[in-house]
Amino acid sequence: MKSKLIVALDVDTLQEAAALIQVTRDVVDVFKVGSQLFTRVGPPILAFLHEQGKECFLDLKFHDIPSVVANAVAAAAALKVSMVTVHACGGAEMLRAAAAVPNRPRLLGVTVLTSVSGDVQAEVLRRAKLAKECGLDGVIASPREIRAVREAMGSNFLIVTPGIRPAKAEAGDQQRVMTPAEAIAAGASYIVVGRPIIGADDPARAAANIAAEIASVANASA
Repeated sequence: MKSKLIVALDVDTLQEAAALIQVTRDVVDVFKVGSQLFTRVGPPILAFLHEQGKECFLDLKFHDIPSVVANAVAAAAALKVSMVTVHACGGAEMLRAAAAVPNRPRLLGVTVLTSVSGDVQAEVLRRAKLAKECGLDGVIASPREIRAVREAMGSNFLIVTPGIRPAKAEAGDQQRVMTPAEAIAAGASYIVVGRPIIGADDPARAAANIAAEIASVANASA
């Protein structure tokens, strides 16, 4: 993946998703398909992304008994997605079963949802360490925990971060947020942005502005 920006396709129809993919494709390589779109549309949205030469981050947050989660990850692998999520709170046996699936996508453990307020850093770190010990490739963590997770888990551990809000944007139901530049500077591998792009008057410009903000951090650290 070249771009650190992942756009969340949190819309209701294949047509809406396709339009969003088309207008942001120049600055986005990976698109997140979550429960809203996948429940309404199903695998055709993944096929469309592949046709467009784009990667899919399937964010269905699997959480069940180990065999069921392993089978779900295997099904995601058959759909040729690049990343998939499981809830880290599912426990070590579930996480190890998911990680053991042959030829699986990159596996990310969801730590604590970004809508949860308060000081959750200790729990995020506990779940991140468990995810790494069980063979996962990384975690989903809010911007507020990026730096601590990066310091504890090392440079090769993926940190994918939702809860991104450009300066002056409304936080909505997200509690632990940062700007794109702040999240990348803190050590995020990728940032996930939905509403600030989807709800913008000009989604293409909004995505381009965020991509430029990310690039400015990379240039400053070079």
